[in-house]
Amino acid sequence: MMFGRVKPLDAILATAEKKSLHRSLGAFQLTMLGIGAVIGTGIFVLTAEAAQKAGPGMMLSFVIAGFVCAVAALCYAEMAAMVPVSGSAYTYSYAVMGEVVAWMVGWALILEYAIAAGAVSVGWSGYFIGWLNSSFHIDIPLALVRGPFDGGIINLPAMLIAALVTALLIKGTKESATVNAVLVGIKILALAFFVVLTIPVIKSGQFTPFAPLGFAGISGAAASIFFAYVGFDAVSTAAEETKNPQRNMPIGLIGSLGICTIFYMLVAAGVIGTVGAQPVFGPGGEVLSPGTPSLAQACSSIQDAAVVCSKEALAWTLRQVGYPFVGWLVGAAAIIALPSVILMMMFGQTRIFFVMSRDGLLPEFFSKVHPRFHTPHVITLLTGIFVAIFAAFFPVGLLADVSNSGTLFAFAAVSIAVMVLRRTDPDRKRPFRTPAVMVTAPVAILGCIYLFFSLSFHTIALFVGWAVIGLIVYYAYSRSRSHVGRGHVEVHEGDPDVPPQPVPPVV
Repeated sequence: MMFGRVKPLDAILATAEKKSLHRSLGAFQLTMLGIGAVIGTGIFVLTAEAAQKAGPGMMLSFVIAGFVCAVAALCYAEMAAMVPVSGSAYTYSYAVMGEVVAWMVGWALILEYAIAAGAVSVGWSGYFIGWLNSSFHIDIPLALVRGPFDGGIINLPAMLIAALVTALLIKGTKESATVNAVLVGIKILALAFFVVLTIPVIKSGQFTPFAPLGFAGISGAAASIFFAYVGFDAVSTAAEETKNPQRNMPIGLIGSLGICTIFYMLVAAGVIGTVGAQPVFGPGGEVLSPGTPSLAQACSSIQDAAVVCSKEALAWTLRQVGYPFVGWLVGAAAIIALPSVILMMMFGQTRIFFVMSRDGLLPEFFSKVHPRFHTPHVITLLTGIFVAIFAAFFPVGLLADVSNSGTLFAFAAVSIAVMVLRRTDPDRKRPFRTPAVMVTAPVAILGCIYLFFSLSFHTIALFVGWAVIGLIVYYAYSRSRSHVGRGHVEVHEGDPDVPPQPVPPVV
């Protein structure tokens, strides 16, 4: 099942074979790594979006999205353990299903990383503006803090935070393990405070009706909430450094996703049970979609704005139930922690571009390294410009959904690659093996397809349009310049002292 030229696994592993990482991570460390990577953007930002689509049923949406992530993660882990090199799903697809699929996966990952960074920037802006208002009673005109699809003109704070993170990436600023651990602790403490203060004052009547828009609404919310789980792949990429990966990888993956799902459901219950989470309807009884001017207008007419109208849902909820100071702390925690998520999203985007450029599929100048900072400054700057544009003019819900479309496509491709490689190369060493792969992988693929088609029609249309543009770019530029197509791929087999030999292109 190959589409176009294949870059052999031995060529991909040639560099990785020169280095061996120390296996030191156990199940607990992997679980903590996953919790730190997953908890963040989605639960802080997208709770209001999910409430507008599913109402109280968003609790079930968290379970559905978490399950799809879990089975996809098990497939992802096998590939990450077998091919522990840069490039993520793009690299795996190149080795197994060929250049065309790899290009499309890399093209889709632009949606996952760059647009996700824009979504987080918009989410950060909502918390920052709310924090300014609650702390210093500073009111900034809506025209300057919301994009045109959200009742404003331009989201300046979101644009500025994206620009700041871009500057940091170009300079080469890195988060130390200590700083990252502190940020993870801040996020978890903020959510723990929220749960402890809201669960005791839940009113059961707020959960009725549980699914005001039926299961279709729950499915739509699950497709959006999927964004809240992106980041679990940080666990799978640590496979090479894991002790006893056959045992510890499933524990780390399923454990972190399970804990996060429970956390998310408790937070959702706290929001729903205290302030309610019913969708907002228009004058004709129609549901007003998130991220549209009509919803913004409806929210402005509601005296006590519903949680679905809030740009900082958790902090707003705490203020509504009589804990303004804790709401201030939760808002401050989001302001402090979310920029690190933007940084990691943009970092991932630039590295995918870097690998694609190194393979000849993108212009060579994309992989240029700054002489002083030693970072891929050209592609980092280009990525930062686009992220700032996305953040300035589009609402968080739309950006998250578009990002999810690219992520779901990439996860489905990895799940297919695992099954294909089991048949085409069954004897290759696998430090981690996906359990019951012929069941787990198809379930992951079907789950990704289900969530993909639960996205809005406009989101699906955007993804299809993006894919068409990608194919045009590939056949007009990339195919003729591919290093694999030109036979410029080296494989080191056996003795590492043997000179590398060129591999002819596979058509």
